[in-house]
Amino acid sequence: MIDEGYIKFNSRWAETPAYPMEDLHELIMARQQLFEAGLIGAYPSGIGFGNISLRHPIQGNPDAFYISGSATGNVTQLSPAHFALVTKVDIEKNCLDCEGPIIASSESMSHAVIYRECPEVQAVAHIHDLTMWESLLHKVPTTDSSATYGTPEMAISIIDLLRNTDLKQSKLFVMEGHEEGVFAFGNSLEETVGIILDN
Repeated sequence: MIDEGYIKFNSRWAETPAYPMEDLHELIMARQQLFEAGLIGAYPSGIGFGNISLRHPIQGNPDAFYISGSATGNVTQLSPAHFALVTKVDIEKNCLDCEGPIIASSESMSHAVIYRECPEVQAVAHIHDLTMWESLLHKVPTTDSSATYGTPEMAISIIDLLRNTDLKQSKLFVMEGHEEGVFAFGNSLEETVGIILDN
């Protein structure tokens, strides 16, 4: 069953105006590459899939990040109105704080733990591709089969991979409990997109 797009964490969203284009231009361009490759988009049902983020430190929080908003997968060309800033994540309480003109993506908690565990990482992308997913499953670090997307269990499984496998070096993992779901991250948006497109 495809339940992509449904937010599973408790969100504290402060609605604000869109952030400046100069903050988001590279992120929008990287997302467009993945959208045009069919790796971010929407199913025939209209449910969107895939998201992308960029670290954006703010005062007192080096791990804050911009991320494409919930239900934006089917938008052909994103604008600053389609991005949120995630400012706080509490895995134990399954709670996330974000602000912006739109609520953060349902997969934001997974992005958050990568930024927290890897200070060098600047960008994260979550895409859907069944062929890639099947070819990489258990050949690259793979999350626990019982962990579903957007949950504390998924976040904990990702942390486990980052601490106990070569994931920090390979920068690519598969979500066994989320069919088609693949994550990549890197020290730049260019590196992150490149890792995906090279697979």
